[in-house]
Amino acid sequence: MIFETHAHYDDEAFDEDRQELLSSMKDAGIGNIVNIGANMASSHASIELAHSYDFIYAAVGVHPSDSAELDEDKLEELRLLSRDERCLAIGEIGLDYYWPEPDHDLQKKWFRRQIALAKEEKLPIVIHSRDAAADTLSILKEENAAENGGVVHCFSYSAEIAKQCVDMGFYIGVGGVITFKNGRRLKETVDMLPLENIILETDSPYLAPTPYRGKRNCSLYLPLVADAIAEIKGVPAEEVIRITEENARKMYRIDG
Repeated sequence: MIFETHAHYDDEAFDEDRQELLSSMKDAGIGNIVNIGANMASSHASIELAHSYDFIYAAVGVHPSDSAELDEDKLEELRLLSRDERCLAIGEIGLDYYWPEPDHDLQKKWFRRQIALAKEEKLPIVIHSRDAAADTLSILKEENAAENGGVVHCFSYSAEIAKQCVDMGFYIGVGGVITFKNGRRLKETVDMLPLENIILETDSPYLAPTPYRGKRNCSLYLPLVADAIAEIKGVPAEEVIRITEENARKMYRIDG
């Protein structure tokens, strides 16, 4: 079964058909989904979803673009959420320099603090990094985030940077971009990495694979991602699905 490691089914894009869509997953070969928090509200919503569906788990955290909402009280609120039995990780957290705000120093502060929170709670981290490779790598090294483990989600950097992340013990999250004509860097990364370092994700409702590019994404499209990886690696799609599911269970520390 396909393990969807990163989705946002609490997003308003799913308000009209969320229950119907999620109820169709198992029959479509999607075995598990991790719904990822991006701010305080979506972290709470992720926990609620995880308690509503037995195949959904949650991650809680504040995305760098929302890091201005964090303070010490909210960090403690995240800590309590992270102790829920359905919570598997702290995320998504990291750095996003695509936009000028929030201030980069503020982003770095809360990235470090959430890494520390994950370490204290013995949880892996889900990393968002956009246009911020050097600072992301520096913080991961300085905070000894290899101790946390986790994934660099929606990976967008070079194969060389991917190797540095893998050498620190992180998985590389691969989604719909692998099917894009302009997805050359990700294809080079997947070609370089062993399957044992890759996990599947969608980032739903964003980044739908070809031929759905520009439309709402969902986990039902993950076979297209598996097929694209299989073509690059020269193996059957079933092998990609099997190995990436094993990787996801290992990363999220799910037994059985």
